[in-house]
Amino acid sequence: MTTEDLPTKEITGYTDEWSFQPGDTVPFRVNCEPDTYDSEIVRIYCGDLNPDGPGVKEEVVDATVNDTYSGREQQIYSGSYAKVADDSDLNPSGGLTVQAMVQPTLPEEGEQAIMSKFSDGTGYGLYVGEEQDLCFRLVGKDGEVAEANSEVKFEGGKRQGATWYFLGATFDPNTGTVKLYQEPYPENQRKLLHPIGDYEAVVEETVDIDGIAENNSPFIIAGEPMETEQGRFVAKNCFNGKIECPRVFEQALSLADMRSAITGDMPVGVAESLVAGWDFSKELSSDGVPEYSSVSDISPNNNQGELINTPARGMTGHKWSEDEYNFTNAPEEYGAIHFHHDDLTDAAWEADFEYTLPDGMESGVYAARLRTDDDECYIPFFVRPAAPADTADIAFLAPTASYLAYANDHLTTDGVITEPLSAQVSVMREEDIFLSEHREYGLSLYDSHADGSGIMYSSRKRPILNMVPKYKHWLSSVPSTLWQFNADLHIIDWLEEMGYEYDVITDEDLYEEGLDVLEPYNVILSGSHPEYYSSEMWDGVQAYQKQGGRFMYMGANGFYWSIAFHPQDSQIIEVRRGITGSGAWFNNPGEMRFSFTGEMGGIWRDRNKPPQKIAGVGWIAEGFDKSSYYRRKPDSYEPETEWIFEGIDDEVLGDFGLIGHGAAGLEVDIYNEDLGTPANAYLLASSEDHTPNYLRVVEEIFFNLPYYGGPDDPEARGDIVYYKTQNDGAVFSTSSIGYHGSLAHNEYQNNISQMTKNVLDKFKKDEPLPSEEQQKVAADDD
Repeated sequence: MTTEDLPTKEITGYTDEWSFQPGDTVPFRVNCEPDTYDSEIVRIYCGDLNPDGPGVKEEVVDATVNDTYSGREQQIYSGSYAKVADDSDLNPSGGLTVQAMVQPTLPEEGEQAIMSKFSDGTGYGLYVGEEQDLCFRLVGKDGEVAEANSEVKFEGGKRQGATWYFLGATFDPNTGTVKLYQEPYPENQRKLLHPIGDYEAVVEETVDIDGIAENNSPFIIAGEPMETEQGRFVAKNCFNGKIECPRVFEQALSLADMRSAITGDMPVGVAESLVAGWDFSKELSSDGVPEYSSVSDISPNNNQGELINTPARGMTGHKWSEDEYNFTNAPEEYGAIHFHHDDLTDAAWEADFEYTLPDGMESGVYAARLRTDDDECYIPFFVRPAAPADTADIAFLAPTASYLAYANDHLTTDGVITEPLSAQVSVMREEDIFLSEHREYGLSLYDSHADGSGIMYSSRKRPILNMVPKYKHWLSSVPSTLWQFNADLHIIDWLEEMGYEYDVITDEDLYEEGLDVLEPYNVILSGSHPEYYSSEMWDGVQAYQKQGGRFMYMGANGFYWSIAFHPQDSQIIEVRRGITGSGAWFNNPGEMRFSFTGEMGGIWRDRNKPPQKIAGVGWIAEGFDKSSYYRRKPDSYEPETEWIFEGIDDEVLGDFGLIGHGAAGLEVDIYNEDLGTPANAYLLASSEDHTPNYLRVVEEIFFNLPYYGGPDDPEARGDIVYYKTQNDGAVFSTSSIGYHGSLAHNEYQNNISQMTKNVLDKFKKDEPLPSEEQQKVAADDD
């Protein structure tokens, strides 16, 4: 396949947030290659292209913004960095010293700016050079460019193998002398570990330039400033690796004085020449809520910096003792920031049109549908009620945090486990190939950076091509598999077809408002895969259940990974892969706490909150080749549970469906009192007859043994569970991600649909749920 043959997208776009209320204004930011495009606001009910399913269902809304618009191209500039506004102090008229502690992780990838004010043929900068060595670049006032190189290659390293270096460069305009210092840290560590080879360098050269040419560009840490056609400064040649203690002085320092600047014991004369010095540990506050987006200047000049595209904080620095694992206890050991050239949390596009939601707009799932002659894209958003007085009895809680976790994933093209998991060849979609070719659109929490470190941050503020109607996930083959957004639209479609009045709320709403956003509803339905939960979300659902709310868990592998929301921007989430769990990568030791909040990351189970405590079930196994069915258990015939099966004579449930031909599949959850399933829970049904591809998840395995597969392992199953909570609340859990695919079978007339309807009908009513005594009395009356 040639470059010309690769799929392309003529039009893409996004909106800043996902959740809105009537009266709010939704900005749409669009990149369009053709001259024009058409836009319509649509309400979405189903996004499944499967010809055996309900079909795509959407309805055009009579909106003021339904119109033809002029197209324009908007660029994405990926890469994380710190941007410091231009200041006269950063244009030194005398001597110059730039220095930092640096841990390069990808030096073989060509030139990367460690810190730079080099722009438009002026200024200066310190780089990883084209030859993987240290490079210092200066431009004289006459425009002459001078460079000096250490000619000693940096040792990179992915994960824990990278080397820390003390780096420094000086320029004395009186003599024209440039000096470079490149030392492994601690001194001679590489000579001790690997005695063969050169690992440090001291270079002294004379350059023929008269001072340094000034400019008005910002000073960039981890990148080189570049002015766009629109007149804003971004960064290019972004750095991969950690940077700590960057310093700029207005004189050429000796090596001893440069070292003193790192230790903090600067002589008075050295301290007085400090133009700017950034201490990245200053924002790691002891209360565990860092001021994430800024970096502090310890000099008197107040050259504060702004972090762009969310580089990783709370990262071990060159002084990490390996004894302290909580950065809030010892921020001085966590003074490093890990930058990447492929970070992206804000595309920063300009708005092309805005839609103010009219009063009375119904709660639901909507999108701006954009079309050119040859392409189409959707920009989804969710509308919640204007006020609690306007709410229905039922709310669907859209798992938008989990949507963000999978946003623009590259599992089809990059995932080494995708085909073994599905036991079939992955089918690549146009969007998958496009995303593989256009990494600037950002990565998912299932991807890794080019330097091998895991992606810890995901944001809404960029085009997301796999959270749209009609998209099929990497698992989508024959039998069809839907995942996340389109899977959840099956639940929306079922609510519509059954005639229920319902509202839609999102994870961001739950994070920001907690119990308050749930309390007006008699019953909350989860999505099919609410995998990623923050503390605020967990506490909100638990409080809702305790005060008498009824909760229908409509999927599996929920409440699994703990996350944190950006303290200043809830459109960005963070994950830290902890000490166990089924994940695509793991964090290094010492880096398992959220930089946003200081909390411990990992799976909720490792924080003493297994999913069984909130849903009665928790993840046990996965398999993506074929789904199965449930068989009713004795508890389903108890007087207190018989109402759940009214109108159902079958013992086998869900031996049909769009997702692998069964209701129980993909990922399944299990009843387990040892992990918190309440003692009063009823085990209504369990799945069976799973294929050997259904294997236990890693946290459920103490030793890897050959019989941990579907046919041999009785715990590789999904359990349907029901139990009451305080104040006449209740929980009903389906324990299968494939459950939603059976709701529409036979024109919605089937035992899965009927069971779900029975539960929802009872849960939504303002009346007590059936008790064992009531059921016995009713039976006697009959």
